[in-house]
Amino acid sequence: MIPVSYAQQRLWLIDQIEGPTALYNLPFAVRLRGTLDTDALRAATADVVARHEALRTVFPVDGGVPVQRILPSAEAEIAFETVDCAPGQYPALRDRAAARTFDLSAELPIRVTVFSLTDARPAPASAAEHVLLVVLHHIAGDGWSLGPLLRDLATAYAARRAGRAPDWEPLPVQYADYTLWQRELLGDESDPGSVLSRQLDHWREALAGLPEELELPTDRPRPPAPTGAADAVPFGYGPELHAALAGLARRHRATLFSVLQAGLAALFTRLGAGTDIPLGTGVAGRSDEAL
Repeated sequence: MIPVSYAQQRLWLIDQIEGPTALYNLPFAVRLRGTLDTDALRAATADVVARHEALRTVFPVDGGVPVQRILPSAEAEIAFETVDCAPGQYPALRDRAAARTFDLSAELPIRVTVFSLTDARPAPASAAEHVLLVVLHHIAGDGWSLGPLLRDLATAYAARRAGRAPDWEPLPVQYADYTLWQRELLGDESDPGSVLSRQLDHWREALAGLPEELELPTDRPRPPAPTGAADAVPFGYGPELHAALAGLARRHRATLFSVLQAGLAALFTRLGAGTDIPLGTGVAGRSDEAL
């Protein structure tokens, strides 16, 4: 059995504590117009799952700890479903499919649903409309994974439509290779000389004394328990403001990211959060071209 990566261990632990939850589902929907070969798409999905071991990995427990079990391609049962629905029914059906939970110990961490949007009025096949919904569990991918995933799916679909298997170069590494490298590099927490132990010591010191939460003015009280509810707040700014910010960054030999982060910290301070502002940033971690 292959050990899990630290990121996988974190997500597995959350799953054990909270039970199956859709909070770490990554749904991605693509609207398709024209004739769709569902059989070719199903075969293409199998091709992609065979290509990427992370998509056919389950997480049983061995000796009290989670491990990676990579299923052979022939044993990987892919959840692929087709649904006929009226356009008005689609949003609710999409949300329900996106919120369906995964059993990480036994189910593949990917699910595909094809919605065929049917109308009462007859229409030619060229005007047909479908939505491809891919739901990926975060234990097998992240936001950066969706680009390669959809590119490989498109390549495999084109090949299957042409009556052949996709002809692509083998991947230079698989996720299990990265996991073993990570474990070897970081070492064991019990070893005070290991990279992992030194990093933990650093962050314990750097984050010591942080407030449990920032005191910020809010429109409504925080709920007693997390709900998982979230939303997006879109905003835009013009080229003049962008040019001014970029100029400020150049004058101070900083990145535009650092300028925006400093501005956010200053805003929080003005709102009463103090001067010790913890700001976290999502990082893809693709430090090597092979990843």
